Amino acid sequence: MSLKEEIKKVRQSSFRLASLPEQTRNQALEAVCGALQKNAEAIFAENQKDMEAAKAGALPDPIIHRLLFDRKKMQDCISGANDLIDMEDPLFKVLLKRELDENLVLTRETCPIGVIGVIFESRPDALVQIACLCIKSGNCIILKGGSEAKNTNRILFDLIYEAGVSAGLPEHFACLLEEREEIRELLTCQDEVDLLIPRGSNSFVQYIMDNTRIPVMGHADGICHVYVDGAASISKAIPIIMDSKTQYVAACNAAETLLVHSAIADVLIPALADACRAKVELRGDRRTADMIGCAPAGEEDYSTEYLDYILSVKIVDSIDEAIDHINRYGSHHTDCIITEDKDSAAKFMSLVDSAGVYLNCSTRFADGFRYGFGAEVGISTGKLHARGPVGLDGLVTYKYKLAGDGQIVADYASGKSEFRFRDL
Repeated sequence: MSLKEEIKKVRQSSFRLASLPEQTRNQALEAVCGALQKNAEAIFAENQKDMEAAKAGALPDPIIHRLLFDRKKMQDCISGANDLIDMEDPLFKVLLKRELDENLVLTRETCPIGVIGVIFESRPDALVQIACLCIKSGNCIILKGGSEAKNTNRILFDLIYEAGVSAGLPEHFACLLEEREEIRELLTCQDEVDLLIPRGSNSFVQYIMDNTRIPVMGHADGICHVYVDGAASISKAIPIIMDSKTQYVAACNAAETLLVHSAIADVLIPALADACRAKVELRGDRRTADMIGCAPAGEEDYSTEYLDYILSVKIVDSIDEAIDHINRYGSHHTDCIITEDKDSAAKFMSLVDSAGVYLNCSTRFADGFRYGFGAEVGISTGKLHARGPVGLDGLVTYKYKLAGDGQIVADYASGKSEFRFRDL
């Protein structure tokens, strides 16, 4: 079977999956959890193959870190699936019910998007999270993971697919692409695929957008900022900065640039340099470099997603300068202000144009699981349909249902009948 034929079968299955009751979808998630637990050792063995190949190929440490699928990540996946089971069904929810006239009732009801293609990075746990979210939301899914995780992705996909079908999901509710060239063919399937969610570099996301007619939702680089205001608490600031940078350095919500108000720079920056010693490389503007003797930060540093233990630092003379810098160089992902001044906090959170704007907490909170969404298919830095971590609500759309009793528009156009709008 060709890839296009397989994707057409996914399309056909999407109509049936969209109508399945919540009970069936939850049973499928329960079956997925059971299959993962039962086959844990086999999954770990396949992941070890990928890990060994990655190390032999001298892949960067952040990629190897993402590639690992161990017991903790397994448990996180299972916990996320169980959370989804407990969540309210996102489908068949009535968003509006309006009587247009007697016996002419309009209803707006949530429904799945249909067929979603997700192209994601070297994180096998992402495959599990994405598949589970799509099962709960009634969407068929086409998955393409990084080739460095091919063994782990294959066993995880096979287990999820078999568990889903055995629990009542339609055949072909999911499809796994394994070859890079298959992405090009996927991009031509605008009649079968409703949405693409690419997760990767800015250039990769731009390539997807430039080469398909399928709607694309996603984010590119995660250039996240922490701004330390002049009225910040140093005791809060250092732990927040360190967590934002180092808790998981390869994540798209890790901080890449630190902005420090000049009124507090003399105290904060030396304290930060002590905290970062032997762990994080600081690259500073001229004032920062003169203060602590760090490597200089060039213009390109402010536009770079390091995904490494590197943090660019810039001293600013006002909150307005910090906001302008973030809106210019940031990727509209997640940005944080540390301050005890309520007016500064309100100004920052109003004027910074990002999907997540935080006060006095780590940028690493930008995550579907931590938002209580039951994980995420990705983070959207766009402004249409979904923004920020995309969970169940971002995977549904709606349809209008109109129930009448023989009414025709001609009667309303002529004045014979009149609309009598009434919300029910």
